[in-house]
Amino acid sequence: MLAFQGIATVAMAKPACLIRAEQPLATDLTAADRSTISLAGSASSRLRDVVFVVNPRGSNGRTGEQWKKLLPYITSRLGSDCNICESLTSGPCHAIDITREAIREGAQAVVAVGGDGTLHEVVNGFFWGGEPVASHDPKSSHKTALGLIPLGTGSDFARTYGWKNDPHDAIERIAKGLRSRIDVGVISGESGDPHYFINEADIHLSAKAGYYASRYKKFGNLCYVIGALQAFFRHQNRDLRIKVDGGEWEVCSQVTALCVGNAKYFGGGMKIAPNADPSSGNFEVVILQDFRWHDFILNLHKLYNGTHLSVKNVFSRSVQSIEVEEIIPSDSIYVQSDGEYLGFLPRKFCILPGAIEMIC
Repeated sequence: MLAFQGIATVAMAKPACLIRAEQPLATDLTAADRSTISLAGSASSRLRDVVFVVNPRGSNGRTGEQWKKLLPYITSRLGSDCNICESLTSGPCHAIDITREAIREGAQAVVAVGGDGTLHEVVNGFFWGGEPVASHDPKSSHKTALGLIPLGTGSDFARTYGWKNDPHDAIERIAKGLRSRIDVGVISGESGDPHYFINEADIHLSAKAGYYASRYKKFGNLCYVIGALQAFFRHQNRDLRIKVDGGEWEVCSQVTALCVGNAKYFGGGMKIAPNADPSSGNFEVVILQDFRWHDFILNLHKLYNGTHLSVKNVFSRSVQSIEVEEIIPSDSIYVQSDGEYLGFLPRKFCILPGAIEMIC
């Protein structure tokens, strides 16, 4: 059994091989190629660790309570096939450190237990110094997979795959061991380390709405609508400049929001990037221009069902990279990814195709 700082062993059992199984592609995804890899490896392999990273304060403490009830089932369902390790996060960015240590120690998988915020931190833990953590050890041949038990308020990434907030379904996915390579977005600025995201990155109104929504989590998914309405207060559309896939700079006038989608949903179920696919090697970029608060209200239902691309002043394009900056710098255009506030423009967004193997 490998030792992890801050990680407690819950169960150990005799070696066994998890069943290799095929699982049909979720209806919300269009990728044709998926690979099936056994989670535990061959029966002759030593047991390896599956590390569950839990944010006990998530969803106003409900995640911690659900985890306590779920742990006995995880032990009984997976305990004969792997070493089950749990680690409770103690604050912001702790999940990043836990994930990096787990990968260095050869964990079979790191499973985020919670919402999009916990998943976001775990994804960032797969990287260090601008490179995958595993690449820093050239002698290592193992691949640590990413897993998810969605228990959060929004759980928007899970929606792209058609997954519900049912932890027992998630545990079955882990037991079956189907892995699929997924893309990861990376955000770079004028200074500082790169930042990674798996779901959505947002600029201007949508980023500001996510910032405000975090104050209203007690209202469930309604917090995102409240956050958007608050963000419209004193909001001003801005002229921005973009460069797509290293091409020429283009002017986007009166931008209300710009969304970079690796997956389809954000804001507690808004299908903002309906053509996005985390296995496609491309982002879907959606730009809303010259919107007012009443335009948002009138088209809210279309944002949820993904039909807003037909609305006037909404534009979509498939890209591998996009740079965004203000024409007249103001240091006031918010940037966020997967619900985490990252500061202001300028920023560059690039896709890393197939960067992580995810248990699907």
